[in-house]
Amino acid sequence: MKFTKRMIAGAIAFTCIALPAYEIAMGIVSTDIIDGVCKPWSAYSSYTIEKAFSSLTFCLVYLLPLMSMVYCYSRVIIKLRTKVML
Repeated sequence: MKFTKRMIAGAIAFTCIALPAYEIAMGIVSTDIIDGVCKPWSAYSSYTIEKAFSSLTFCLVYLLPLMSMVYCYSRVIIKLRTKVML
Protein backbone atom coordinates (compact mmCIF):
# COMPACT_ATOMS: atom_id res chain seq x y z
CA MET A 1 0.00 0.00 0.00
CA LYS A 2 1.45 3.34 -1.03
CA PHE A 3 0.89 6.29 1.22
CA THR A 4 0.65 9.71 -0.37
CA LYS A 5 1.44 12.98 1.34
CA ARG A 6 -2.27 13.78 1.35
CA MET A 7 -3.11 10.56 3.23
CA ILE A 8 -0.43 11.19 5.83
CA ALA A 9 -1.55 14.80 6.30
CA GLY A 10 -5.13 13.59 6.69
CA ALA A 11 -4.12 11.08 9.33
CA ILE A 12 -2.19 13.73 11.26
CA ALA A 13 -5.12 16.14 11.01
CA PHE A 14 -7.52 13.45 12.23
CA THR A 15 -5.29 12.68 15.18
CA CYS A 16 -4.82 16.33 16.13
CA ILE A 17 -8.45 17.45 15.64
CA ALA A 18 -10.90 14.55 15.90
CA LEU A 19 -9.51 12.76 18.96
CA PRO A 20 -9.34 15.88 21.19
CA ALA A 21 -12.81 16.83 19.96
CA TYR A 22 -14.05 13.39 21.04
CA GLU A 23 -12.43 13.79 24.46
CA ILE A 24 -13.98 17.25 24.93
CA ALA A 25 -17.41 15.97 23.93
CA MET A 26 -17.09 13.03 26.29
CA GLY A 27 -16.04 15.36 29.11
CA ILE A 28 -19.03 17.61 28.53
CA VAL A 29 -21.47 14.68 28.49
CA SER A 30 -20.07 13.06 31.62
CA THR A 31 -19.66 16.14 33.85
CA ASP A 32 -22.43 17.21 36.23
CA ILE A 33 -22.99 18.94 39.56
CA ILE A 34 -23.99 16.43 42.22
CA ASP A 35 -24.82 17.67 45.74
CA GLY A 36 -23.21 21.03 44.99
CA VAL A 37 -19.92 19.49 43.86
CA CYS A 38 -18.72 19.36 40.26
CA LYS A 39 -17.99 15.76 39.27
CA PRO A 40 -15.99 15.79 36.03
CA TRP A 41 -15.81 12.62 33.93
CA SER A 42 -17.93 10.64 36.37
CA ALA A 43 -21.64 11.50 36.00
CA TYR A 44 -23.14 9.27 33.31
CA SER A 45 -26.87 8.87 32.75
CA SER A 46 -26.57 5.08 32.46
CA TYR A 47 -24.08 2.31 33.10
CA THR A 48 -24.18 1.28 29.43
CA ILE A 49 -23.13 4.74 28.23
CA GLU A 50 -20.31 4.79 30.77
CA LYS A 51 -18.95 1.43 29.56
CA ALA A 52 -19.35 2.41 25.90
CA PHE A 53 -17.45 5.68 26.39
CA SER A 54 -14.68 4.08 28.42
CA SER A 55 -14.29 1.21 25.92
CA LEU A 56 -14.17 3.59 22.97
CA THR A 57 -11.65 5.80 24.76
CA PHE A 58 -9.46 2.79 25.51
CA CYS A 59 -9.53 1.77 21.85
CA LEU A 60 -8.83 5.27 20.50
CA VAL A 61 -6.22 6.34 23.03
CA TYR A 62 -4.36 3.08 23.65
CA LEU A 63 -5.06 0.37 21.07
CA LEU A 64 -5.10 2.47 17.90
CA PRO A 65 -1.67 4.07 18.49
CA LEU A 66 -0.25 0.75 19.71
CA MET A 67 -1.45 -1.13 16.64
CA SER A 68 -0.17 1.55 14.29
CA MET A 69 3.27 1.50 15.97
CA VAL A 70 3.41 -2.29 15.75
CA TYR A 71 2.47 -2.16 12.07
CA CYS A 72 4.98 0.57 11.22
CA TYR A 73 7.88 -0.98 13.13
CA SER A 74 7.19 -4.42 11.68
CA ARG A 75 7.27 -2.92 8.17
CA VAL A 76 10.62 -1.28 8.98
CA ILE A 77 12.05 -4.56 10.29
CA ILE A 78 10.82 -6.51 7.28
CA LYS A 79 12.29 -3.92 4.91
CA LEU A 80 15.63 -3.94 6.76
CA ARG A 81 15.81 -7.73 6.71
CA THR A 82 15.20 -7.89 2.98
CA LYS A 83 17.78 -5.19 2.28
CA VAL A 84 20.43 -6.69 4.58
CA MET A 85 19.92 -10.25 3.27
CA LEU A 86 20.64 -9.17 -0.31
